[in-house]
Amino acid sequence: MPVWTWFGLQKGRATTSWPEHPGADGQQGVLGLPRFDAARCTGERPQAAALQRLPTEGDEKTWGGPAFSHEQGGCSDCVAACPAAAITRNEAGAVQLDYARCVGCQICTEVCPQGAFTVSHDWAFGVRDKADLVNLGCGQDSPPQPSPPGGEGEKRASPTSWGRAGGASESDAKRSSHLPHLWGRAGGGEANTAALEQQLKGFGRSLHIRHVDAGSCNGCESELQALLNPFYNLHRLGIFFTPSPRFADLLLVTGPVTAAMREPLLRTYEAMPQPRWVMAAGTCATGGGTNGGGYACHHGLEGILPVDVWLPGCPPNPAALIDALLLLLRRRPQRVHGGLHESA
Repeated sequence: MPVWTWFGLQKGRATTSWPEHPGADGQQGVLGLPRFDAARCTGERPQAAALQRLPTEGDEKTWGGPAFSHEQGGCSDCVAACPAAAITRNEAGAVQLDYARCVGCQICTEVCPQGAFTVSHDWAFGVRDKADLVNLGCGQDSPPQPSPPGGEGEKRASPTSWGRAGGASESDAKRSSHLPHLWGRAGGGEANTAALEQQLKGFGRSLHIRHVDAGSCNGCESELQALLNPFYNLHRLGIFFTPSPRFADLLLVTGPVTAAMREPLLRTYEAMPQPRWVMAAGTCATGGGTNGGGYACHHGLEGILPVDVWLPGCPPNPAALIDALLLLLRRRPQRVHGGLHESA
């Protein structure tokens, strides 16, 4: 008897029963994305906190900017400290958090003197509508803020012209002529939800995925590989990875979409048969991460491809990936609405 067979018989079944049945998800004690309690964000720094924590030269080196802002708008420690511009102030001066750009560094939980940002174990952030990733704080009636300025990268944000020094090419113009009806899916909505449910009826419980790395650091790829280990065993859920887009139902994209990967990404999408879906996995794909908007990177998939599921995280863990995939298949409920996780 081979040693590995004997070892397996001794250890028994290693695969978890989650998520179809109660069981371990493998993420016990793992830090998730920070929680934001807008009610505790008063915009003022307590005098005691100011005395205990004064800005130093080291803060500027660590966070890439001044740790404290003494503007008339009040405390902006979290805004100045966030390396991914996920925390901003709206026109009314209210602090808001965009989870699509959050890298989970937890710096905001360390610098906020009011305790408005706290550590959490919330990791299931898959949503159908990207707007659900924005916590508008006290300004809940304000529209989501656009991506931070990115110089020339901002001007290249259109699906046809971005990433080309000479603007849109003839092939880009031809491509855009038969894709306009799809761009609305990037924001989700009831119409897309109804169409998706109708299409899923022909797939039953199976899904084949084509993954494209559009410039990631390989952190997301590491988590994707873990889906195939004995503990998660993705195949038991009827979900498989395929090497060819011709056999794929879902295009799973990681990375902020670099100029070099833009064309291969679009060609992969076009090679997929209908119906086809797109999932943005990882903060780079959902909002650009810390590198989005530069001369060589887009702000993720928005404006490049129609997205059906958005999953932030740097990187999203294997359980979060499974949760988002089953969300697409309507086998798991969405747990984030209006930037608030259901466990908060």
